[in-house]
Amino acid sequence: MRTIKIMLILAVLLPLVCTAQNNQKVTKPVSTNQIEVYYFHLTSRCVTCKAVEAEAKQDIENLYPEMVKQGQMSFQSINLDNASSKVLAEKLQISGQTLLLVKGSKQINITNEGFMYARTNPEKFKTIVKKKVDMLLKM
Repeated sequence: MRTIKIMLILAVLLPLVCTAQNNQKVTKPVSTNQIEVYYFHLTSRCVTCKAVEAEAKQDIENLYPEMVKQGQMSFQSINLDNASSKVLAEKLQISGQTLLLVKGSKQINITNEGFMYARTNPEKFKTIVKKKVDMLLKM
């Protein structure tokens, strides 16, 4: 019961803490075919935060192994508490824990989906990751 309460609180508060970007905002394209998957996090993380990172990384590696191998797609975990991450976070307008798919200047934020499903329903999360990445691949 306590876990359910915590999940409900996270579901309500996370969008307020995370970026101000629309959940599925897509911006103007730039001529690049590489897809970067960024998981921005803080040093102190809960079990769900760690699950989002682990599941997203595993999904990218398992769904697109050839693209990862060829350097056309990558997953990066970035600690926002490190000074070295500030430039990238500012460039992408990230202010909190965020799972972001980036292709050129196109961005799709799937943070909410990650926190809702990575730990409790990883197969559903994997389906969402595939759908969103495939959408970027078509752009």
